[in-house]
Amino acid sequence: MKFDSSRPIYRQIIDSYKKQLIRGELKMGDKILSQREYAEQARINPNTVQRAYREMEALQMVETQRGQGTFIIATEPMLTEIKLEMARDVLEYFIGEMKSLGYTYAQIISMLEEEEKKQGGGF
Repeated sequence: MKFDSSRPIYRQIIDSYKKQLIRGELKMGDKILSQREYAEQARINPNTVQRAYREMEALQMVETQRGQGTFIIATEPMLTEIKLEMARDVLEYFIGEMKSLGYTYAQIISMLEEEEKKQGGGF
């Protein structure tokens, strides 16, 4: 996994798991990498991974069962909420960046509509 230096790594780990859940790559009951395995694969500090896993447990995305591993426990309503939250974050970033470039709301909408046509429509 390649990390963005502008955001905390533990948040990027959480977001990566959220995206996998939303895309259906991970499902309820699936076992995820141990903290040690993740740290070794990603070549990052195990404490960073531990923080991400603790946060995911607090969010009730995962549950760690002593001696067995860490498992996905996210429910369908939670997945809907995660998807909406991530979409809002992307939109907030996009709109902020476009405004910083001097575009108005109307111009942003117009550009989105043009791009949709280029890509064949059907959002």
